[in-house]
Amino acid sequence: MQRLKIDQDIKPLSEVRTSIATFIKQIHNTKRPVIITQHGKSVAVLLGALEYEAMQEKIELLTEVQTSISQLENGTGVEHDDAKETILKRILR
Repeated sequence: MQRLKIDQDIKPLSEVRTSIATFIKQIHNTKRPVIITQHGKSVAVLLGALEYEAMQEKIELLTEVQTSISQLENGTGVEHDDAKETILKRILR
């Protein structure tokens, strides 16, 4: 996802409501989200489906990494060499 351009990517709800197709085309072309405001405050984000999916995958990966770090710190994780050995045994069956 590209970084926001504040002068282009923050729009009031009334403008988005009347020109939604234009904003969908904009997010498709620029790969940047559009921040939707209501009464001067941000209330929603319009984001391309592929960008949303990529964000979800990154969040899942980071969550798994954090879980792994916590497990290792608590002594409940599996060391790399042990995990590798276990996986190779399963694959080579």
